Amino acid sequence: MINQYKDEDKVLLAVDCIIFGFDNEELKLLLIKRDFEPEKGKWSLMGGFLKKSEVLDEAASRVLQHLTGLNDVYMEQLYSFSKIDRDPVERTVSVAYFALINIANHNRELTESHSAKWFSLEEMPELIFDHNAMVRHAISRLRYRTATQPIGFELLPEKFTMRQLQKLYEAIFDQELDKRNFTKKINAMDLLVRLDEKDMTSSKKGSFLFKFDEEKYKEKVMDGFSFKV
Repeated sequence: MINQYKDEDKVLLAVDCIIFGFDNEELKLLLIKRDFEPEKGKWSLMGGFLKKSEVLDEAASRVLQHLTGLNDVYMEQLYSFSKIDRDPVERTVSVAYFALINIANHNRELTESHSAKWFSLEEMPELIFDHNAMVRHAISRLRYRTATQPIGFELLPEKFTMRQLQKLYEAIFDQELDKRNFTKKINAMDLLVRLDEKDMTSSKKGSFLFKFDEEKYKEKVMDGFSFKV
């Protein structure tokens, strides 16, 4: 059986991770400076190569864990990139993933231990190879998923204000939202639990904190509920 493949071309298979975070005001992208040639010293997505013993999801999780120290974060396979000359060293096909990380909980370990840096999308530098195209695809997918699923909560702390939630959706969709309509639509879904706690940093009166009720969401989905913002 092996001999039947001996004349076939061999190509490398890589995984690249587009990692999004949110800092209460802006949607951001986590980048690293490439420390080897080609393109040494330039900004890059986090990536690595598939090992023989892995499936793609395992490779992406390994790359994410190795370069960020993080496990158990939202991650989704995005798209395959296979232009012949995308990597000048050797023919390489890359399968891109996007991940969502709460910056507040993980910022120190990411930036200090792995020399990574968060960039707002407006200030994102030019990236190596076709990584800019990967980011564009990831933003498009993130917007679609956020409009139809509650994945945006992965970018927020466990307890958040309604203002933080609105700012998140405005950052993802890059548009201002009417406060009254947004709050009415979110409340109508009945997926948030209002806590007896307030965030006192925004005003003297303070703002109530909320939590996303994941169990209630799962029950609603089983009953035919459709999440739509």
